[in-house]
Amino acid sequence: MEKPHRKLEVWQKSIDFATVIYEVTSRFPTHEQFGLVSQLRRAAVSIPSNLSEGAARGSAEFIQFMRIAIGSVSEIDTQLEISYRIGYLSESTYTDLDQQLATIDRMLVGLRKSLVQKQKNTP
Repeated sequence: MEKPHRKLEVWQKSIDFATVIYEVTSRFPTHEQFGLVSQLRRAAVSIPSNLSEGAARGSAEFIQFMRIAIGSVSEIDTQLEISYRIGYLSESTYTDLDQQLATIDRMLVGLRKSLVQKQKNTP
């Protein structure tokens, strides 16, 4: 039996993104292991994790888990900006990650709106 979250394109993209975050942060200085590396990885893993948990629980709770995932996107946005400004990310890597994150954000917001609308239309 396939889990409901695996059908979500945004879950698939967020898994890919988390994998890239792990690869990119493996090149950060070792003294950042418990700083930016840990924060970025935790927030990146949080997105697909919240999608999978929310999808398993049902629409009302799924909306709350979507909010948490969207919050993680904002955390990552800030952490990527800091990483770029202090020179841990090249401009091209930063731009690529930022674009991937923006796509995930749009997808999350769209899915959340869809779930809210569906909930409003359900008697």
